[in-house]
Amino acid sequence: MEKQEGYKTLDEKQKRYWKKNLRLISGLLAVWALVGFGGGILFAEPLSNVQFFGISLSFWIAQQGAILVFISLILIYAIRMDKLDKEYLDQVKNEKQSNVG
Repeated sequence: MEKQEGYKTLDEKQKRYWKKNLRLISGLLAVWALVGFGGGILFAEPLSNVQFFGISLSFWIAQQGAILVFISLILIYAIRMDKLDKEYLDQVKNEKQSNVG
């Protein structure tokens, strides 16, 4: 068989980067599912007895709260990934500098 040109496996830093990325995505999706599905559907009956701004909490979560949580999760993801990208790039730069010097 002929070896593929340009094919490269992930190194350990890249594997850690993707593991952290997937863990962050999984956690944020779990929060989104809990709020969207749980707060608006599964727990609608008990939350309907709780008043929030003059309406039932389950209705508010289904109509406004889930959207606000979703927007917050996008912001959290962007901030955390920016930090993770900077950490990874710093590690790569430090490794290149130590190999050159």
